[in-house]
Amino acid sequence: MSMVEWKKLGEICTSLPKAIIKQGELCPNGVYPVINSGISLYGYYHSYNNERNAFTFASRGEYAGFITYSDERFWAGGLCYPYRSSDESLYLTKYLYSFLKNKESYIMNSLVMRGGIPALNKTDVDKIPIPIPSLSEQERIVGILDTFTAAIDNLKAQIAQRRKQYEYYRDQLLDLEGKEGVEMKTLGEVCIKNSNIRWNSLSEDKSYKYIDLSSVSLITHKINEVSIINRNIAPSRAQQIVLEGDILLGTTRPTLKRYCQVPKYLTNQICSTGFCVYRADKTKLLNRWILHNIASEKFWVYCEGKQQGAGYPCLSNSDAFSFTIPLPPLEDQRRIVGILDTFEASITNLESQLKAREQQYEYYRNKLLTFE
Repeated sequence: MSMVEWKKLGEICTSLPKAIIKQGELCPNGVYPVINSGISLYGYYHSYNNERNAFTFASRGEYAGFITYSDERFWAGGLCYPYRSSDESLYLTKYLYSFLKNKESYIMNSLVMRGGIPALNKTDVDKIPIPIPSLSEQERIVGILDTFTAAIDNLKAQIAQRRKQYEYYRDQLLDLEGKEGVEMKTLGEVCIKNSNIRWNSLSEDKSYKYIDLSSVSLITHKINEVSIINRNIAPSRAQQIVLEGDILLGTTRPTLKRYCQVPKYLTNQICSTGFCVYRADKTKLLNRWILHNIASEKFWVYCEGKQQGAGYPCLSNSDAFSFTIPLPPLEDQRRIVGILDTFEASITNLESQLKAREQQYEYYRNKLLTFE
């Protein structure tokens, strides 16, 4: 890249209005998104305090420094710093946002004060240096990145649509109560009890892969990563032996929908006591039959009614196993599971495409926005 002029953010941007809005004031049917201090929208409101084409910094909390762009009218809450270019003919707001987003990790790690509640000082934000190439170069960069974001948004929309289809057909296909040849059984009646590990009987150098609650993605419902433990460094919750195909349900804050199936590479490994382990009696049902049933809306309504504790609600193992599911013949289970697994495979394929496209976007964003 050729040499460019650098300007401080405060010199080329205008601070925009913001106002505190309480969660109770949000409107489920509101038209305008509310941006505050999180990585997702705070909610919706019936009014707005900013026009489109602006960006915000989360100012406090866990995600202080996170940057959001809005291409629609929005309400800026009290825990963010909203900005727009002071002169669009010299500095494109979207170009400024793209550069800052590329520096987001630096901002979150270096400018955010971490003592107590993390906080980002507006004075520090205003001092962030930004390279300013020609307007035509800014437009070129934004155009290239917009091509990527359009493809990413399209894939996200496809995934959302496919998930809706899966949920619709899942709930239809699993609505079998009262149908001929279908029994209703609790999960406790059709699952085999799992066993706990005896750490004291193992040598000190025997290691295991450990599945903690944080190991399971709340979005993909797959295991992202595990830690390696042995007798000397095993957390107190590392107790349950899991086998390939077992279904795990996080019973701490269960309505977060933390569940997954144990893959082959984790068989005879260990999971946290924060999970309920469902192991199918294969003479009666399929592990995947359990998985699709606990993914159903009916199951999460059940969990919400059974969880106990206001601050950190939990579901007891007894209640987790007391949920009733339909039990058609194994042949019918295989047919229905096959249909639902086809939807899941399609979603997984789209998610892989999305991950690849997001990586491309980040690569080109970094390449296009690196200046001398």
